[in-house]
Amino acid sequence: MTNPRTVLITGCSSGIGRATALRLARGDWTVYATARRLESIADLADGGCRVLELDVTDDASMRRAVGVAGPLDALVNNAGYSLSGAVEAVALEEARRQLETNVFGLVRLPPLVLPGMRARGRRRIVNVGSLAGRLTFPGGGWYHASKHALEALTDALRFEVAGFGIDVVLVQPGLIRTGFSDAAVGGIAERAGDGPYAAFDAAVASVTAGAYAGGIARRLGGDGDDVARAIERALTARRPRTRYRVTASARLFLTLRRLLPDRAWDALVARTYPQPRP
Repeated sequence: MTNPRTVLITGCSSGIGRATALRLARGDWTVYATARRLESIADLADGGCRVLELDVTDDASMRRAVGVAGPLDALVNNAGYSLSGAVEAVALEEARRQLETNVFGLVRLPPLVLPGMRARGRRRIVNVGSLAGRLTFPGGGWYHASKHALEALTDALRFEVAGFGIDVVLVQPGLIRTGFSDAAVGGIAERAGDGPYAAFDAAVASVTAGAYAGGIARRLGGDGDDVARAIERALTARRPRTRYRVTASARLFLTLRRLLPDRAWDALVARTYPQPRP
């Protein structure tokens, strides 16, 4: 990667995206920090970023932002959120919105920036995934589905554009101490209602909130800047790794899932999550 270096980052209103924008802006990057609501990132201009409105579910919005940013040296696909609830209890319109943001919004941006990247060569795309892309916790089926899809699409894209001198990297955070869990469990009680998953969904909300607020996040988790450092390494390494695992929780859970057969994994998570029953 040669100077000047220009990067566009999605989902900068909080957490990982915000930390990444500020970290890169402190270096010698021209940073276009984006979010659905411009007012949520206006203060990033004080940190040296150029702020743009970009909604990854709106094609016109994405085209405008890419047009303003111009030829890019790097794209950081970070926008996304988590939806919790039993698969049956989540309304399809909510599930579609999850996939529209976490999957289709992400894969729509590369075709907009790749023509310029191909013309210049040696450029980077970093997709922010999750340990959720390699395993599944109960009550998170739709979110995990979106991250599993991201894993597959990243692997395919990496092979398909490598010959043009473009590296595609996946960053896999574990537990990150941000406002992520609030969005994950928001509305879960309303989705379950008084149906067969009411107690289960309540337990999922409690376990999720507890994991992020409690000791496990303190011992095995990290913060947005931990992920931002990994993204910076992925952008600046001469030959980046294909995957960067971030936090001890990501390494621990991914190793456990790789070693345990399906039934053993189910038994393990059943120690934390109650199984829905009549």
